[in-house]
Amino acid sequence: MKVEEIQFSQKELVKNLDPEKLERVAFILKTLAHPLRIGIISLLMTNDKLCVNDICELLDSEQSLTSHHLSNMKLSGILGSTREGKNIYYYLKLKEVITVITCLNKCELI
Repeated sequence: MKVEEIQFSQKELVKNLDPEKLERVAFILKTLAHPLRIGIISLLMTNDKLCVNDICELLDSEQSLTSHHLSNMKLSGILGSTREGKNIYYYLKLKEVITVITCLNKCELI
């Protein structure tokens, strides 16, 4: 990207600063700011729903830590859950998160 393009982008950004949008973006970024959480969201982007055991297996993570992160993301409204028998299945509730992860992928950050 050329310097002129970056400067133009910054000028356009300043014009479009909406305090509510900024709060929303900051909230999403703060909530996702952990490698395991980003991994969980990435899995849920390609799977409609997953239980904690599936997530642990796919991410090679501990069940207690994964459950903790799932619970926090559910409380913040990013994830939703449904119970099926003994299992609780998690799904993406806040679809804007997909946009954030997609942007990170396009920037080759993840």
